[in-house]
Amino acid sequence: MPETVIHPTAVVHPRACLDEGVRVEAYAIIEDGATVGAGSVIGVRAHIDRGARLGREVQVHHCATVSCLPQDLKFYGEETTLEVGDRTVIREFATLSRGTEEAGTTRIGSDCLLMAYVHVAHDCQIGDKVILANMCQVAGHVKIGYHVSIGGMVPIHQFVRIGDHAFIGGGVSVTKDVPPYVMANDSPLRFCGLNTVGLRRRGFSAEDLLRIKRHYRLFYGKGSRIPSQALEELAGRIEGDEHAARIHAFIAAAERGIIQG
Repeated sequence: MPETVIHPTAVVHPRACLDEGVRVEAYAIIEDGATVGAGSVIGVRAHIDRGARLGREVQVHHCATVSCLPQDLKFYGEETTLEVGDRTVIREFATLSRGTEEAGTTRIGSDCLLMAYVHVAHDCQIGDKVILANMCQVAGHVKIGYHVSIGGMVPIHQFVRIGDHAFIGGGVSVTKDVPPYVMANDSPLRFCGLNTVGLRRRGFSAEDLLRIKRHYRLFYGKGSRIPSQALEELAGRIEGDEHAARIHAFIAAAERGIIQG
């Protein structure tokens, strides 16, 4: 691992913790108590605020702000954090807020790509291998699962949940929960089938896709049941079927309701 290199114009607080091989480029600022993992790159004019906990080989591109103050009237300066997993890429002008007292931490997983002008608000929980395209705006307390892809210019309402392997098209508003494995698009946002391309790329078999499709027919197919009946029938399919179990657990916990069919 190469030595840590800090540009002469960068400002790094003496109590910031930089692991080996970190590169800090011109005019970047790293505040008191921030932690930057080995091999990470902090780009030109990037701002790593207090409470930041960056993993290994994270890339923060120019003018991005990581662990900034929450935009929440209930925040009174309490000590909270923003955690970013290994190898995540944060592109230009992204703004990532640290947590508030309610959750304490905003968490972004490993191997994610947050494109230019993305905003992630306080107390969000984002899984691994998530892609947020340009200008995606994530409100507070949102939960996003693993392998989720979200198109550009998408506002996501506070407290919304998005399930694993979901795909959401660009330029739509997300105001209800989006279940696992699905493709969602249109306005108002609706179920548009399975995220078939993404699932196949991740090794889901034709049999897996057929089973998942049959599960969703209970909620979205022709002659679908009311949600309580659909959940009851889906519960009978859980044994030995991890996909049925995941879908059932997600929908059963939906407080905002799920997207329409």
